[in-house]
Amino acid sequence: MGSVFRQAVAIAGMNIRSIPQRFWMSLSTVVAIALVVAVLLAFLSMANGFKKAQSSAGSADIVILTRDGAGAELNSVVSREQGMLVEEGPGVVHQGDKALVSGELYIVVDGTSRSNGLRANLSLRGISAEGVALRHNVRITEGRMFQSGTNEIVAGRGIVREFSGFDVGKTLRLGQSTWTVVGVFEDGGTVRESELWADVGVVQSAFNRLNFFQTFRARLSSPAQFAAFKAYVDGDPRLKLSVQTEADYFAEQAKQSGGLISTLGWPLAIIMAIGALAGALNTMYSSVAARGTEIATLRAIGFGGIPTFAGTLAEALVLALVGGLLGTAAAALIFHGFTAKTLSSNFTQVIFTFQVTPGLCLTALTLALVVGLIGGIFPAVRAARLPIVGMLGAQ
Repeated sequence: MGSVFRQAVAIAGMNIRSIPQRFWMSLSTVVAIALVVAVLLAFLSMANGFKKAQSSAGSADIVILTRDGAGAELNSVVSREQGMLVEEGPGVVHQGDKALVSGELYIVVDGTSRSNGLRANLSLRGISAEGVALRHNVRITEGRMFQSGTNEIVAGRGIVREFSGFDVGKTLRLGQSTWTVVGVFEDGGTVRESELWADVGVVQSAFNRLNFFQTFRARLSSPAQFAAFKAYVDGDPRLKLSVQTEADYFAEQAKQSGGLISTLGWPLAIIMAIGALAGALNTMYSSVAARGTEIATLRAIGFGGIPTFAGTLAEALVLALVGGLLGTAAAALIFHGFTAKTLSSNFTQVIFTFQVTPGLCLTALTLALVVGLIGGIFPAVRAARLPIVGMLGAQ
């Protein structure tokens, strides 16, 4: 067994050292595999970034209530009376005589992209002081928070970065009212940075949405209180609301859109991988043909078919690995941290950054090695079966 391994290593070394003799053909295979890896990583990192922006916004001790069957905030309607019942639910945290419950509106408004000047849907959230308190990771990075009862708004960092007209001090027209931007906030890159916030009472008046909201959020004393709170909501016929933890709600939203992005990326990568596989097969068959006499000579002096097979396959895997590493490096340099926009389930823009992670890189490299394995296995079989007498006679 040791002899077989040493022979395989020797043949692999000779094959790899001879790659420069087939430089252009080998390079085409490496580039093709690199493109496959880069394209796959682009889609996977986009889906990963979108999922992170969504899922990291949620908290297990905050519940979100929407109209039963609404599916998304935009489609929901919740009355003020229902909100008062929510405040009485078991486990709801109170500060003094006020429950940490926030009735909120979700309004679609227009924005203009900085990059191309096109109009896009943005989300304006009407929110109360309790709603701000529920989002404990949010911090103002420029200016200040809006004052209740005024036409002031604060903008998420993503909105300011990607859309014009939302810098501090700017005035803008939303609906039938004029608003002043008084602050910019950030929330660790979550989906919240794709929102505009204003006082919920002012938003209700400005957009003629008096006496109702679209969602209610409430903080529970602990995640363990969720079961009791849900039983309370389900058992009261006046509520008829769907209740989820914020963590579950955002995870569901992320799964829907992030899963679609990943689903689009894999078929494209596989189609490209088939093309790269054809190139790998061509390269390796040419390599075997060019070294036919050399292989026959090695066989004649005692090298076996298994070492010949393994050494030839190793050459294909090396080419695939080089292509995979190049594609991974290119994707990491180009896409990691790249900012993009896409539509959420509420038909408004979500701003997020691509996230190239070690796990995604490993997945892409695995695909590259699979291409190399399939592209090398058949030429390797051919190399192992080359007729010794025929090849030496041809010389």
